[in-house]
Amino acid sequence: MSPQGKRLSICIATRNRAKLIGEALEQIGSQLTGDTEVVVVDGASTDNTAEIVQAERLRFPQIRYCPQSSNSGIDGDFDKAVELARGEYCWPLSDDDLLVDGAVKRVLGLLETNPEVLIVDVEVCSDDFSKILIERRLPFSGERRYGARDVEKLFVECAQHLTYIGGAVVRRAAWMARQRRPYYGTEFIHFGVIFQAPLTGTVLAVGEPLVRLRYGVASWTSRSFKVWMFTWPALVWSFSHISEAARAKVTPREPWRSLGTLLLLRAKGWYSWKEYQASIRPTLQSGRSSWLPALVALTPGRLLNLLALVYGFLFARSRKGGLYDLRHSRYHVWGRPHE
Repeated sequence: MSPQGKRLSICIATRNRAKLIGEALEQIGSQLTGDTEVVVVDGASTDNTAEIVQAERLRFPQIRYCPQSSNSGIDGDFDKAVELARGEYCWPLSDDDLLVDGAVKRVLGLLETNPEVLIVDVEVCSDDFSKILIERRLPFSGERRYGARDVEKLFVECAQHLTYIGGAVVRRAAWMARQRRPYYGTEFIHFGVIFQAPLTGTVLAVGEPLVRLRYGVASWTSRSFKVWMFTWPALVWSFSHISEAARAKVTPREPWRSLGTLLLLRAKGWYSWKEYQASIRPTLQSGRSSWLPALVALTPGRLLNLLALVYGFLFARSRKGGLYDLRHSRYHVWGRPHE
């Protein structure tokens, strides 16, 4: 336990999400114990976030509210939350997600083995939690342990899962000892903290869902194309101490060069002429490689959405997350296109 008497700090970064954070704090607060706390860093909200959080603090005194005078971005605010935390371990959580019943107790039990990082599984739900889209994200069940020499195995098996910040509980001392500012603006500061160099301690991964992820309402959802086609691959490929073969198993260096990927993202409503002009065109030379992405950006999104849905229902019905994206696209056949 830390000198300040806390074993676990749940760290939440939020900004203008009053409609979501109240539900999260109410559900998390009911699981708190004397050796746990919640640290909420508010990146200069202009809505009634303060009112909502203060109301929950009256019910759960273990909640600490830390409003900021300016917005440092999601990575900076999570870093600030860990910095302000009093727990030996920090569990960064999104402001819109919920915990499985008994999750805090389970995590405290798993931390008895004193890992440097604890990785927990997540179930992905619809935005109202009425449906489970993905029952688990880790590619295994049970427990796995990784030492300093297992960094590539850890990377291949857990990197995709760790695109979600709530999947990792990190020893605070380890977080604070690492470089963090280079990862501001990536949306994945926790990933940089974990993988920038081999960890000195053990990583314990548990294929047991302890978090319920609310899909499709992340603060950066509107920037999904840039995040998944450019920001995320750039981060993965920045770790030169990890082999190219291992990095390639996680993501291609330039996934947007795949015609199939662009067509699917167009069908989902994530790719348009705006994204082409802002992200792809500046990187291209003249020739076929330049006009093909432009052609996809100009292809009717509603047509591609219909074709993708038909294909999905016929051949990929198990991919509930992808079908959910297509049904909630601005180009959904029963919806109204936004452009």
